Amino acid sequence: MPLTRSEQLVALSDLLAARREAILTAWRKLDRADPEQKTGHALTLGQFLDHVSAILDAYEFKLRSRPGGADARAADVDSEEEGVKHGLHRWQQGYRLKELISECGHFQICVFEELGNLFAGHPELEHATLLEAHRQLLHLINDIISGSAAQYERMQQAEAGTRVRDLMSALADVDEIERQRATLIHQAVHDLNNDVLGVSMAATQISRTGMAETDHAESAEFLQRAVQGLNSMLGEWMDLARLEAGQEDRDIAEFDTGCLPTDLCDINQPFALERNLFLKSEGPAPLPVEGDAEKVRRVAKNLLVNALKYTDAGGVIVSWGEEKENWWLMVKDTGPGMLTEAGTSMADGLQEATASAKESDEKSAAIEGEASHVLPPEDTTDATRLSQYQPGEGIGLSIVKRLCELLDASLEIASSAEAGTTFRVVFPRRYRRPD
Repeated sequence: MPLTRSEQLVALSDLLAARREAILTAWRKLDRADPEQKTGHALTLGQFLDHVSAILDAYEFKLRSRPGGADARAADVDSEEEGVKHGLHRWQQGYRLKELISECGHFQICVFEELGNLFAGHPELEHATLLEAHRQLLHLINDIISGSAAQYERMQQAEAGTRVRDLMSALADVDEIERQRATLIHQAVHDLNNDVLGVSMAATQISRTGMAETDHAESAEFLQRAVQGLNSMLGEWMDLARLEAGQEDRDIAEFDTGCLPTDLCDINQPFALERNLFLKSEGPAPLPVEGDAEKVRRVAKNLLVNALKYTDAGGVIVSWGEEKENWWLMVKDTGPGMLTEAGTSMADGLQEATASAKESDEKSAAIEGEASHVLPPEDTTDATRLSQYQPGEGIGLSIVKRLCELLDASLEIASSAEAGTTFRVVFPRRYRRPD
C-alpha cells in the first residue's frame, strides 16, 4: 500500500535527519568557498554551526506537521525563534547583514540539493511531496532571514537610542558652557566699565561684591573640562561616522599582541593611581598574531579607558591569550556594571547574544570533550539596572562593535552590579589572504 502524503513527509524528515552531518559539512564548505564570506573563517566549528542544527530540527518538524494544524503553527514559531537567535548571535560575532543573508542562501542550496538526491534515491516519494518539501524550505529560509534582519534592525535602533542620550548630554553641557560664558562676559564687561570710570572709583569698586578670583578659576577650569569633553565626543562621532561609511580599511600584518595591552596599561597607570584603582595586565609574551595592530589598540584603549572611567573602587584587569585558531583580549572591571534600561540598549543585546553563544558553544565543546571559553552570563535581573545611565558608553561601545566587525572579531560581554563588567574580544590569529 503506497504511503500517504503525510507519511511520505515524515519519511523524508527521517531521511534528512540521517543526512544532517553531510548537509552541515556541505554548507560550511560552500560558505568557505565564497570570497565575500570573511567573518566565518575566524569562528570555530561549533561557533560557525551555531543554531543551525536547531534550524534543521525546525525544518524536520515542519515536514512532520500537518499543514494548517496546531503543530504546523508551532513549527513556524520554532523557525522564527531560531532565526532571531541566529541573527543575534551572528550580529554579536561581527557578521555584516549581507554575510548573514548569503549564509542563509548557501544553507538553502545545500538542503535543496540534498532533497533532490534523496528523491532520486527513493522513487516511492512522489513529486508532489518534493514540491511541498521545497515550499516548506522556502518558508523556513524566509523566517530565518526575516527574523535575523529584524534583530539587526532592533540592535541598530538600540545603538541609535544610546547615541541620542549622548547627544542630549552633550547639549546639556553646551547649555552650561553658555551660562558660564555669559557670566564671565558679564564680569569682564563690568570690570572694563570700572576701568573707564577711572582711578578715582577704583577703591570703591574693589569694595563692591563681584566674582571672586577663586570663582574665576573654578569657572575657567569647568570650561576647559567641558570643552575637552565635547571635543572628545565630537572626535568619537567622527570615528564612528568613518567606520559606518566604510571609509576605514584594515591593514593586516604580523605583530606581537603581548606588547600592546602591556603598553596601554603602562600608559594608563597614572590615571588609575589618581583614582586609587589597581590596573593589572596578564598574558603570554610574546604572542605573535596577524591583524591590524592600530585598530586592535583602539579597541583595547576604548574598553580600558571606559573601564577606568566608570570604576569607583577596586580596579581593572587586562588579560589576553590564545584559543585554537583565535586569540582573545579581555578587560574586566569592578565597576557598577553596564547601567542600562532593560530590553533597550546595545549592551542588553550583547549580553543576550553572549548568553546564546555560551549555550551553543557548550554543546559543541561537550561533543569534542572540551570546555567552552565564551563568557558565562552574569546575573542581569532588574535589580542590577537601577543606576543612572552613564553618558558616553553608547558611542564608545558602537565604535568598538564597528571595529570588531571590520576585524572579523566577536564581542562578548558579561555585566552586573555585583560583579562589574567583563568584555572579551575574540580575534582570528590568521586572516584569509585575498585570491
